[in-house]
Amino acid sequence: MPKMNVKKGDKVVVLSGKDKGKESVVLRAMPAEGKVVCEGVAVVKKATKPNAQNQQGGIIEKEAAIDASNVMLICPSCGKPTRVGHKSGELNGKKTAIRVCKKCGAEF
Repeated sequence: MPKMNVKKGDKVVVLSGKDKGKESVVLRAMPAEGKVVCEGVAVVKKATKPNAQNQQGGIIEKEAAIDASNVMLICPSCGKPTRVGHKSGELNGKKTAIRVCKKCGAEF
């Protein structure tokens, strides 16, 4: 299982597919499957039956999961799409891997 470089709430740019070039925010990260769900990206129409939450039923639009390799993280400090490096450090007294921008060297 490869390590994913994106987390929930990260700003990303889509690299391939019908939404190529779109900037979006990660709504859900699924590391076990290697997929992410991004806001407004890969929107699909889904038919739903009426239930307690949706009494009307019908066709709804929702975001589908896309492969994590098809998105690139946007660095919060330089604002450019970048590859992600990792370095070990401490966060709240715990040893952890800190993500680092390969372009400007900023930690996030």
